Amino acid sequence: MVLDIIVPLLLTMVTCKETRAVIIALHKKGLTGKFIAATKIAPQSTIYRIIKNFKERGSIVAKQAPGRPRKSSKRQDRLLKLFQLRDWATTSAELAQEWQQAGVSVSARTVRRRLLEEGLVSRRAAKKPLLSRKNIRDRLIFCKRYRDWTAEDWGKVILSDESPFRLFGASGKKLVRRRR
Repeated sequence: MVLDIIVPLLLTMVTCKETRAVIIALHKKGLTGKFIAATKIAPQSTIYRIIKNFKERGSIVAKQAPGRPRKSSKRQDRLLKLFQLRDWATTSAELAQEWQQAGVSVSARTVRRRLLEEGLVSRRAAKKPLLSRKNIRDRLIFCKRYRDWTAEDWGKVILSDESPFRLFGASGKKLVRRRR
């Protein structure tokens, strides 16, 4: 009779709540934890813990997990990922503001954690000068003009690089997010 209950359960995938219910039902029928563990429904330690919790609380419902509940749902997390992929250079603070307009009030730190969960890691952007067509043409002309120079010719030239110059923007480092 007991095997008539157990065998169909072993052939189907059982959810966590259903597993607890089966274990408690078998325990109420007088079966020991060791016998229930032999059916391979769950490890023996898990079975003993479920039986103990049932005796203490009288319910098979698992206790609520500790910690603060998440402020965002999976759907909202995917929306955040779309915001980030739309503009890879958006900062986490800007994303937090944009996400707040979508109905989720979280900090920039939470935004970073959610993006990491979604597989978007932060990296330092490569610095590349912005070249116009004129810059490219002038560089090519320079290269062609001096391509035959020897090391001795270049030894007569004084190159100065003491003062920094920027072709664009500030010298601050920019972070971007990419998929892993």
